[in-house]
Amino acid sequence: MILSTMEQPAGYRVVRHLGLVQGSTVRSKHLGRDIMAGLKEMVGGELRGYTELLNEARDEATQRLRAAADELGANAIISIRYSTANIGSGAAEVLAYGTAVELAEEPAAS
Repeated sequence: MILSTMEQPAGYRVVRHLGLVQGSTVRSKHLGRDIMAGLKEMVGGELRGYTELLNEARDEATQRLRAAADELGANAIISIRYSTANIGSGAAEVLAYGTAVELAEEPAAS
């Protein structure tokens, strides 16, 4: 499956548009991460626990996005975007969305 933030990846053309697909996950903070983040805020720097949490959430949302495109028979998802939102106290959603398509390779120019 080709995943791209571009509307039309180089060397390919869209032969069939299958529709909007999305994948999301809602994650909550871990008490241990919150304590470490609070300490880190006092001295500054990266909040690694939250970075890991965001990476895990983004990966899971992407896997769900791919599964939705697979169900439609797509071989690619184009124009992929990510969004985050707070859901109540201590929880956040990561949403991945894009357009499921069938791509074909463009013949090489001679």
